[in-house]
Amino acid sequence: MSDLHHLSIAKLIDGLDNKQFSSSELTHHFLTRIEKLDGNINSFITVDAEGARQAAAAADALRASNLTNNNAPTSPLLGLPMAHKDLFCTQGLLTTAGSKMLYNFVSPYDATVVANIKAAGAVCLGKLNMDEFAMGSDNESSYYGAVHNPWDVQRVPGGSSGGSAAAVAAGFVPFATGSDTGGSIRQPASFCGLTGIKPTYGAVSRFGMIAYASSFDQAGTFGRSAEDCAYLLQPMVGHDSKDATSFQHSVPNYVAELQQAAQDCTDNRPFAGLRIGIAKAYFGEGLDQEVETTVRQALKQFEELGATIVEVHITDPKITLATYYMLAPAEASSNLSRFDGVRFGYRCDNPKDLTDLYTRSRSEGFGIEVQRRILMGTYALSAGYFDAYYTKAQKVRRVILEDFNKAFVNCDVIASPTAPTAAYALGAALDPVAMYLGDVYTIGVNLAGLPAISMPAGFTKAGLPVGLQLIGNHWTDSKLLTTAHLFQQYSDYHTKLSGVAQTGA
Repeated sequence: MSDLHHLSIAKLIDGLDNKQFSSSELTHHFLTRIEKLDGNINSFITVDAEGARQAAAAADALRASNLTNNNAPTSPLLGLPMAHKDLFCTQGLLTTAGSKMLYNFVSPYDATVVANIKAAGAVCLGKLNMDEFAMGSDNESSYYGAVHNPWDVQRVPGGSSGGSAAAVAAGFVPFATGSDTGGSIRQPASFCGLTGIKPTYGAVSRFGMIAYASSFDQAGTFGRSAEDCAYLLQPMVGHDSKDATSFQHSVPNYVAELQQAAQDCTDNRPFAGLRIGIAKAYFGEGLDQEVETTVRQALKQFEELGATIVEVHITDPKITLATYYMLAPAEASSNLSRFDGVRFGYRCDNPKDLTDLYTRSRSEGFGIEVQRRILMGTYALSAGYFDAYYTKAQKVRRVILEDFNKAFVNCDVIASPTAPTAAYALGAALDPVAMYLGDVYTIGVNLAGLPAISMPAGFTKAGLPVGLQLIGNHWTDSKLLTTAHLFQQYSDYHTKLSGVAQTGA
């Protein structure tokens, strides 16, 4: 029982179904690991041990009741532990978005993502650390302290969903939710040796998810494999009338489709007919040599398994990066205006007047990176600069989408490095521009609303994970999961464990 955290989701489900262990035992195992080992990782902001044990006991009771009633069907997730990034409102639990501004906010309701996963029977162990208001690429801007990478605790886990990635990579939870505004699932997945998917914009409800940039934000999942991600993503996807950006679209059975694809493959050429687009712009200046070599080796393996590599054109990532950092901060400036020290959250002590209340509450409640982006966004939206910056950036955003659409005429998926480097040392990205460049390959996906997945593709000489990003056209989320799953049938990068995950507890 000491290695339960090494098991895949499918094996955990099988173990619960066959009474090899109970949900209560499984939950106890993960809670014990968190208690003993998370002090060196700092992946959790809130651990809900009591609530988790109650939910696990209820799951065990429901499984027993269903067996008594002639094996009535149960949700695959029933009794499986997981955790949420701390920007999903969770009823009765602290929901901080990693900020002092929300240090005392206990949500009175569940986000749709939380409600759907709870309805599927999963056991929430708590809330995970993150860059403040999801603004960051290294998880060092959190009011609750930096998160450490389980592969090397002196390095960052990536951001903004660094707590989610670190918790899965450390074996504290088998899978977790995250959010992706400009790469905040994919880049931490790359740094922590995980699989992480950012779905098509509008596939997952944003209701109850604390907003950074509303036209970019999208919830997704972390797991060790594509199959693990698919299990958690399944209940999250679907139309929600409470979210105006939620699309009416058919929801495939992600797990069944990827499992069927693996069963159908009998000739060691699972990618016969698959066209993988490669853009020179994704392999240019700024890309670490070891990362490039590792990614190209993975692409060669795709070719050996039947795929065809074709060259495509996409917008220069540097232009994409500039566009994002014009538009996203503008939306952040608007979204974060609600945090004023009046209605909820942090309020300064003894304000002299209303102006002092607003000024000090916001300057004391927001961290430096959040303040920087609010100022950038406010400037871009101000009179005299709106047309010169914001409007022009919106036009470029359209060009970025059109370039992706043209590329997909000639290919099925586009491949790239997930990040230009492997995980770097804590405190290394002191220059904010250097940190922003960490998202140079992921941001275009969010500007275009496309789905994308990052999966382990190898390791550097120092033993640090390297991620390969696959980008799909709108509503090809299942194809991305299936493609990653098939690759993982012929590779073992996703099975490697971090040093912390190898530690018993």
